[in-house]
Amino acid sequence: MLPWRIIDENFTNELNFALNKQTLIKTKLKIMKRIAILLLSAFSFGIILSSCGGGSQPAADQKTAEGSIPADIQAMMPKGEQIYKTKCVVCHQTTGMGVENVFPPLANSDYLLSDKVRAVAQTLNGSKIEMTVNGKKYTQEMTPQVDTKEDAVAVINYVLSNFGNKGGYVTLDETKNIEIKPRTAAAPAK
Repeated sequence: MLPWRIIDENFTNELNFALNKQTLIKTKLKIMKRIAILLLSAFSFGIILSSCGGGSQPAADQKTAEGSIPADIQAMMPKGEQIYKTKCVVCHQTTGMGVENVFPPLANSDYLLSDKVRAVAQTLNGSKIEMTVNGKKYTQEMTPQVDTKEDAVAVINYVLSNFGNKGGYVTLDETKNIEIKPRTAAAPAK
């Protein structure tokens, strides 16, 4: 017999025999106690099952996304997020989806994921080249967004770890051959 069926039958039987208000209160308390024990048992059973590694991967192979990224790269993430939210979001949007036919997406971008060092170089130096991203051509010029390799690596690592991307990471050492091009001075306002 199912547990809730037992509670239901007992509840009905005990209520039928309740002769006064005091007996009724005691009966309700007994029933509430049984329900609490049943819920606690179900909750405990769920905890036991989940602690046994009921996921699809063996317990030894389970890693968090952060756990697979070195500590020095993780430490850059807040700075990368701040740079993204102040500089990149205007064109690439809060979702990383860009603006169709104008600014390319960074979310699940085949172009970005195929060459992370190039992404750092473009963030540092801008880009005037036509690029094909996920099968669509983009020709909008990208101006330099940051002034240091550290900032460029931080924001690219933020993008590689967000917007559904599982692009790994890029290190400062990998970017050692990137030359930071001189910035051109803006024309004075008239």
